[in-house]
Amino acid sequence: MENQYITLEQWRTLIAVVDTGGYAQAAEVLHKSQSSVTYAVQKIESLLGVKAFEIQGRKAILTPTGQFLYRRARALLDESSALERAARRLSAGWEAEIRIAAEIIFPTWLLLDCLDKLGKESPHTRIELIESVLAGTSEALLTGAADLVISNMVPPGFLGIPLMRPRFIPVASPSHPLHHLGRDVTLEDLRHHRHLVVRESGTRRDTKAQLDVTQRWTVSHAATSIEAARLGFGFAWYPEEKILKELREGALKPLPMGDGGERFTQLYLVLADPDSAGPGTRRLAEIIREAVSTECMRYEPQRTEAT
Repeated sequence: MENQYITLEQWRTLIAVVDTGGYAQAAEVLHKSQSSVTYAVQKIESLLGVKAFEIQGRKAILTPTGQFLYRRARALLDESSALERAARRLSAGWEAEIRIAAEIIFPTWLLLDCLDKLGKESPHTRIELIESVLAGTSEALLTGAADLVISNMVPPGFLGIPLMRPRFIPVASPSHPLHHLGRDVTLEDLRHHRHLVVRESGTRRDTKAQLDVTQRWTVSHAATSIEAARLGFGFAWYPEEKILKELREGALKPLPMGDGGERFTQLYLVLADPDSAGPGTRRLAEIIREAVSTECMRYEPQRTEAT
């Protein structure tokens, strides 16, 4: 008995029984016979001298001991998967693929320049870019969907490097009624007009609206929101860099709100797993930090002269 060990596959089977709700369902998901699934769970119980499940009707319900085993088994499998990913990356040199999730408020042209620079250094590394909004960025990090993220928040358990503070300005088409009040626009004025917002990505969308208005359009893409504003369908706050072309052409015009109209947010660069991050992921993070530092130094004097 002392020389027998519970395998990762047996732990994986126990987790599948819990996650799918029964032995038959787990067998289908794992592509195994129901008897082999039952045997794997019984083997765990036998080796440990515990009871993981109790049968209630047709359902297998976790005992308190089973709940403990389930939590620890899931942590064990997660750690095992992380170790395997790290080993594959280290043995292969530069990663075959890097997944990055970036808030849509980060300058697109700057991110593409960074990806191009990495591509010249490692032509065979594929890039998967997730263009995310608010909670969707953190979700990509927490679920392991991204190796590197540019986010406006750093979830607990992660470390973030401050990157930049995009400036948001309220704008509308020059023909919009808010531009023809003959005075500064107030929050009360805004409440009577359509607010254009971009929907959060990810499965959890719990951020409350920043402005209480009677009319709102919520769209999935920033480009759609900008086009709606350009056509006079509403007002919105946009990162200044995202609408430079529209501002220069006069298609959008800053609303005269006086003090308090502009907003800022902090963006961070976060590695999903610094210990197992491959050389390509680390190099991309370095390229992004360098690019942001250079562009911020160029842009700040221009803003100072304009203000």
